[in-house]
Amino acid sequence: MDVKTQRKIAAKVLKVGVNRVIIEPDSLIDVALAITREDIRRHIDDGDIRKRKVKGISRGRARAVAAKKRKGQRIGPGSRKGPKYSRLPSKDRWIAKVRAQRKYLKNLRDEGYIDTLNYRKLYLQAKGGLFRSVRYLRNYIAEHGLAKKRLPEL
Repeated sequence: MDVKTQRKIAAKVLKVGVNRVIIEPDSLIDVALAITREDIRRHIDDGDIRKRKVKGISRGRARAVAAKKRKGQRIGPGSRKGPKYSRLPSKDRWIAKVRAQRKYLKNLRDEGYIDTLNYRKLYLQAKGGLFRSVRYLRNYIAEHGLAKKRLPEL
């Protein structure tokens, strides 16, 4: 059965492309006899002719990738673009490091582990970049006997 013309009319009536028109194989003979738009509309109402759904793009894979990224995965060397310090600028690293050291020193001073004189000296040393991290700062205080009492564990 040649239903090329009926398919074209149905496509215009349904406002879709020719390839999205589905004609039921059981009612192919009836549809072949339809010659007017009105006949086509009747077949659409009966369910002999319908339009195929638009095939979308699945978000399943995208969701899986997003879940892994939330966990901190997919950040290996093959995924990185740009140099080391453009991903986390050296200034930001410095700020985080110094703030942690200053917070630790302030805490030690407030809890009475170090006096204000040593606090000021250590503060300026931290500002000068003497300590690599809070752990190094703690070790420095312990080795040089600047603490009044035993320092708390980190």
